[in-house]
Amino acid sequence: MNESPPPREAWSSQLGFILAAIGFSVGLGNIWRFPYLTGQNGGGAFLVVYLALAVVIGVPLFTAEISLGRKVQKTPLAGLRELVGRRSAWRAIGWLGVGAAFLILSYYQIIMGWIAAYLARALGAGYRDADLATLAASFDAFTARPGPVLAFTAAVMVLLGLVVGRGVQAGVERAARVLIPALFFFLVALSVYSLTLDGASAGLVWYLKPDFSALDAGVVLAALGQVFYSIGVGMAGAFVYGSYLDPDRSDVPGSATRIVAFDTLAAILAGLVIFPALFAFGLAPDSGPGLLFVSMSALFARMPGGDLAAGVFFFLVFIAGATSGLALLETLTATAMESLGWSRRRALWTVVGSLYAAGGAIALGFGPWSGLRLFGRGLFDLADYVSGNVFLTVGGLSLALFVATSWGFERFREETNRGAGRLRVTGAWGPVMRWLAPLAVGLVVLAGLGLLG
Repeated sequence: MNESPPPREAWSSQLGFILAAIGFSVGLGNIWRFPYLTGQNGGGAFLVVYLALAVVIGVPLFTAEISLGRKVQKTPLAGLRELVGRRSAWRAIGWLGVGAAFLILSYYQIIMGWIAAYLARALGAGYRDADLATLAASFDAFTARPGPVLAFTAAVMVLLGLVVGRGVQAGVERAARVLIPALFFFLVALSVYSLTLDGASAGLVWYLKPDFSALDAGVVLAALGQVFYSIGVGMAGAFVYGSYLDPDRSDVPGSATRIVAFDTLAAILAGLVIFPALFAFGLAPDSGPGLLFVSMSALFARMPGGDLAAGVFFFLVFIAGATSGLALLETLTATAMESLGWSRRRALWTVVGSLYAAGGAIALGFGPWSGLRLFGRGLFDLADYVSGNVFLTVGGLSLALFVATSWGFERFREETNRGAGRLRVTGAWGPVMRWLAPLAVGLVVLAGLGLLG
């Protein structure tokens, strides 16, 4: 027998929504993924392309998802069923978004467990001088032991669950009011410190001075994919957060623009933390996904006061990951509450248990199950690939096409401009929503599926 769910919650203020949504957008995609992609794609030129695409593509699509959530005042599955009907193919937008959120959080929690372990190391034994090969071997050895990894992961998930269990205002919003200012404080403080290191200017020039001869189609597609991943279009989080807004007294275009601006600022600041320091100590900026756990550990081992810097850095990364994790967990919890008629507590801990079970399998994929391959991929890589290259991108493409065709630009503009301030959706957005956004996201889909040469 279904339980009676509590009355639908809402944000206490527009500021509370903005801070919570910034927390959703700013995560490991900014602090981990953006720097290593910038390093692999030539520095300044990648940054310029990323900034342009964040404005032209990121803001409109993020605005559309928030607006759609506010319009239906429900989570994606129930909201789209009510809006387009039970038999409409557009309902896939909701399923793809919820599926992406579940798969992303299933492996995201494991990365959060790694970060918690490295933070504990900074606060305990600290970082000692070691070469990159030794640090890489240490990281591989740690991730191959599922027991410690799952212990740290369990602590992370219980912490996130306790916050989400308090509800939208008392839990998610209150946490965002503390964590987001702290996040940007530490980003600014670490970037200032990094820029004072001897030799940091070379890294600053490499990062900020564009070399457009390095640009090619691959760099542009990488920047577009990072805009998509970082802002969080297609993960259902913006839809759910938008559904908690007052339909008549909330400014969607202005809020979405501010959220994307702060998300982009966080990525830029992360680069200012990492690249000047790497150049100062002669480390490569193009070390790929191992940048966070291997190259930065080598940096702290060589840096005066490295243990303190490591503690602050990994605490910063933990905050960034936690705010995004809260948004994804709230998305899944709210969907279960509304779709199944469950109480918040029952929905939350059922979701946490399901995620932890999925995460346990992924953690085993680095150790006892490391030889297991599905479709030619390990479990971690498979979850990352399916969520990012199928659910997330196809869901984003479906959203763009829904706005361009079924919802229609004029109805989108009318709905989105309700309660808007000085920044409003104008006719100039038309070509972007009708043609440019679907085309751009379609290219990301094709590239992610390996269908572009």
